[in-house]
Amino acid sequence: MALGKRGKKAREGLDRNAFYKVDTAVDLIKRGATAKFDETVEVAMNLGVDPRQADQNVRGVVQLPHGTGKSLRVAVFAKGDKAKLAKEAGADLVGAEDLAEQVQAGKIDFDKCIATPDMMAIVGRLGKVLGPRGLMPNPKLGTVTNDVAQAIKATKGGQVEFRAEKTGLIHAGVGKASFSKDALIDNVKAFVGAVARARPSGAKGSYIKKVSLSSTMGPGVKLEIASLLG
Repeated sequence: MALGKRGKKAREGLDRNAFYKVDTAVDLIKRGATAKFDETVEVAMNLGVDPRQADQNVRGVVQLPHGTGKSLRVAVFAKGDKAKLAKEAGADLVGAEDLAEQVQAGKIDFDKCIATPDMMAIVGRLGKVLGPRGLMPNPKLGTVTNDVAQAIKATKGGQVEFRAEKTGLIHAGVGKASFSKDALIDNVKAFVGAVARARPSGAKGSYIKKVSLSSTMGPGVKLEIASLLG
C-alpha cells in the first residue's frame, strides 16, 4: 500500500532493519507521531515462551511511573463501608448484585474491575462476560482486595496489566506521544523490566527475543534490548 505524505515523513531517517537504543527510539517515535490526536505509544515484546504450557505463562502488573495518559473508568464490586470507600476513592461505578445485573445484561461501561473478596461469589458468575474482555478481578493482580481505595488509586494512576498471548507476544500502551522524552523512557523501561522479572520457570533459552516501540499511526522501531535493562 502506498504511503501518504505523513507516512513518508514519519519514516524519514528511520532504518526499519536497525535496532535503536531506547532514547533514540523515543525521539523517532515522538517525531513520527504527527496525527491530529495525541497518539498512544505502545511497546510490543516477543517472548521465547509457549503460554499454552502452565509453566511458561507470563502475567503480571506494573505501575508506570508517569501513568498511561489515559483516563480509565473503574467499576468496584463492594458493599457497605467498602462501597463507601470505593466511591470516595473515585470509583466510577460501585455496586453488588445490581452491578452484576448490569454486566449480565451487557452494559459494561468500564475499563477495569475491582472486587472485595466477599463479592467473588457474585463476580464469579460473570466470568463468561468479564473473562474474554480481560476484566475479571484477580487477586494476583491486586484487583481482588479489601483495600479498594489503594486499588483504585493504582489503577487510575497508571497501573498496567500484561499477559502473553498464545504466540508469546505481549503489548501495551505505555504513555502518550505528548509525554516528555524522559517520561516515556522511564515508562518503557518500567514495563520491560516488569516483564523480565516475570520470567516463568519453564522458559528456556532466550526469553526476551524482540522489543519494538510504535505510536498509534506511526512506524514501529526495533529496540536494543540491552538499553532497556541497564
